[in-house]
Amino acid sequence: MPDTLTLAGARAARFGRPTAGALELVGRSAAILRAQELTRRAAAVEGGVLLVADRGADVESVARELHERSRPPTAPYVAVNCGAGDPPGLARLLFGEAADQPPSDLESVASDSRIAAACGGTLFLQDVADVPAGVQARLARIARDGEARIDGQPTATVVRWIASASPGIDADVHGNRFRADLYRRLAASRIDLPPLRDRAEDVPALATRVLEDLCAERRLAARTFTQTALALLGALTWPGNLAELHGVVERVVADARAEVIQIEDLLPALHLDRVPAPFAPAGSLRDARLRFERDYIAAVLQHHGWRMADAAQTLGIQRPNLYRKARQLGIPLTKVSE
Repeated sequence: MPDTLTLAGARAARFGRPTAGALELVGRSAAILRAQELTRRAAAVEGGVLLVADRGADVESVARELHERSRPPTAPYVAVNCGAGDPPGLARLLFGEAADQPPSDLESVASDSRIAAACGGTLFLQDVADVPAGVQARLARIARDGEARIDGQPTATVVRWIASASPGIDADVHGNRFRADLYRRLAASRIDLPPLRDRAEDVPALATRVLEDLCAERRLAARTFTQTALALLGALTWPGNLAELHGVVERVVADARAEVIQIEDLLPALHLDRVPAPFAPAGSLRDARLRFERDYIAAVLQHHGWRMADAAQTLGIQRPNLYRKARQLGIPLTKVSE
């Protein structure tokens, strides 16, 4: 099992270097504003925090945001990936190689354990629903007692417990696959992070932030997306959530050389579930762009239920111009409903 220790000041670069708060919380949609407010409330009180999100969400950035808002700058931040598929390794990582102890009133851990390393700071348990039953029982005991025997000595375990899980955690609790007492302690505050499909209006801001972070991380000149490129990103559903969006922007940064990223730069990096319209590789570049423009505008219209005002806003053009463009490209408007 890989070492998943993360201390303050040593954030993994999986989603780029954070420059202005949790990446997952970027946006102004109603759904993410609610998550932002819950994060502020959770940071202001003690107790466990459970982050519930679909796969691909950057839950670690929210965990770190909570840590930085609720702990001193020098406090340790320790992250453990509970879903790596090595139960014995996970137990050793969390509790260390403690010497055999007779049954006692407290759980025993070693000084080289992640729990000991997190004392005075934060312990982030990613994918906590994957923790096996025996490890759940030991975690529940430490969380309940607020104390453990570290190398045999009773020691207060002052830890900010933060965990993440998929929405299936509720069924796991109801089905007794996850301990209810551990769930209650971890979910003293619960934050449900909305998937990108429920906050499409945030995608342009997220893509811009990811682009800024990647350019800063790689010491590249600042780059920007055109409005049309951002509209394309916003029209997609992103089943892989922020991880998928990050991967696309990362491929664009690696391949594109211009400082302004256009649709032509995005297309090779996208793995679209639906090819807009199959066509033979013939004709000029202008013909190909017109075909793509037609299918893209039709997809945006379909995404908005053929509401012209909403589609025009996504495309960044005036509604009369959208009507005119649709007629020029031969897009039927019989399904328009305003």
